[in-house]
Amino acid sequence: MWKLARQAIGEEKLTVLADRGYFDGEEILQCAEEEGITTLVPKPLTSNSGADGRFDKRDFIYIAKRDEYRCPAEERAVWRMTTVEDGRNMRRCWPSASPRCPIKSRCAPSDYRRIARWEHEQVLDDMQQRLDRTPQASRLRQQTVEHPFGALEAWMGSTHFLTKTLPRVRTEMSLQVLAYNLKRALNIFGAQLLVAFMRA
Repeated sequence: MWKLARQAIGEEKLTVLADRGYFDGEEILQCAEEEGITTLVPKPLTSNSGADGRFDKRDFIYIAKRDEYRCPAEERAVWRMTTVEDGRNMRRCWPSASPRCPIKSRCAPSDYRRIARWEHEQVLDDMQQRLDRTPQASRLRQQTVEHPFGALEAWMGSTHFLTKTLPRVRTEMSLQVLAYNLKRALNIFGAQLLVAFMRA
């Protein structure tokens, strides 16, 4: 998407804002290191720990200068091993005190709470800090992006696309988007001003 946006806008430097569904660590790394693109994409919340009343990975604080985590019980979770998962190097940390920790029941059902850290996780941490500094960015995205999709879904009804095959569906979608944009422009500018713009 960011490649298409760069082509459409014609700008080399971009700030890309997306929702959790677009989160991909490898692509965020490519944007940051190779393309010079600033990303704002929240991490998916896939852990059930919080729902189960246990600590989440976000409750473990990474100490960069020591390359270790501090757990909620103030214990050090140090690097123990490195594994490769889906082609990514993951460092595994855990605290030695886990089995005798007084708050272990809020941490892990097993003896040790293991924390995985991707070798390029600092890129994701930096992005999270940018998100934390700009909470209004997500609200702005919701206001500007969610509204069109909600309106289009309401217009299309439960059947969604009426045509079959990708070229026809593309045409149908393009017509829907054109109709949405014209309706929004009419609401914002009014008919006379919109016609004047179209004639110019």
